[in-house]
Amino acid sequence: MSDMQRLHRITYLIQARKCVPIEVFLGELEISRATFKRDLEYLRSRMNASIVFDRSQGGYRFEDPLIAQKLELPGLWFTEKEATALVLMQHLLSGLDKGGLIEPHIAPLTSIIDGILGQGNTTAKELRKRLKVFGMSARTGSIESFEEVGSALLKRKRLQITYYARGKNETTEREIAPQRLIFYRDNWYVDAYCYLRKDLRSFALDGISKAIICHTKADEIPEIKLHEHFAQSYGIFSGKASQRAKLKFSPEKARWVSSEKWHGQQVGSFDKEGNYHLEFDYNQDPELVMDILKYGSGVEVLAPATLRTRVKDELTKALESY
Repeated sequence: MSDMQRLHRITYLIQARKCVPIEVFLGELEISRATFKRDLEYLRSRMNASIVFDRSQGGYRFEDPLIAQKLELPGLWFTEKEATALVLMQHLLSGLDKGGLIEPHIAPLTSIIDGILGQGNTTAKELRKRLKVFGMSARTGSIESFEEVGSALLKRKRLQITYYARGKNETTEREIAPQRLIFYRDNWYVDAYCYLRKDLRSFALDGISKAIICHTKADEIPEIKLHEHFAQSYGIFSGKASQRAKLKFSPEKARWVSSEKWHGQQVGSFDKEGNYHLEFDYNQDPELVMDILKYGSGVEVLAPATLRTRVKDELTKALESY
């Protein structure tokens, strides 16, 4: 990390968290106390940053919050077009960020971008008003451990978690080695090696009620193994593919399905009648059955027979409930 990157990081941490203990700076920046003191002195004397130590809160903060919002450091410039693109990206992320995970971290950058756009003909407020994002499958539960999971992922440390599995309705204590964060159907998941199950697993972040970063280094799982375990299945479910789905969509439904991505390794083709045939390998079928049912009579399950039976049973249950 360069000197200028450290300076930006120090001001960002204070802007985002309001008051920051020195231990946080030393841990986040991986620097010594002496280096932090030199950076702090540079910000105060050269950048006119009114950073003070608040004994009552036990950390560093800006003496005047209003001045903090206007603090500018060299090394970060955007043209109006670039700033416009950043506003659209930020608003898109905010629309998907139902748990409030991302917004606090990009708020300082947002204020800078708004200042840049305020000088042009297109305002950030107008851009945000014209862009709408709807999350249809997001769960409403809070995600309290997002920062711990993200920090452990970047620092390559293990996590001790308390996890509630909705499918089994049980809570377990586990130690995991996080490999990557996944945002899927408006919800966050972490792919990780689970030392309890001695295998790869996906954990819903809103199911993690407690997460503690361990000092132990996380085991690195090769990318090819992650791909084999997660990419061959369907949806968020993992495991090596054991079956191959073959679906036929009517010409009407084909107008939509032929442009959709159902599976990373799918194969699609049209027949002479205009029906669209879609094939892919999978492991577990709960999400697949739901996606098939959305198309009603516009889709036919050709194979395997077990999937055809599952869809038929779900339709029967639905009819009986009326």
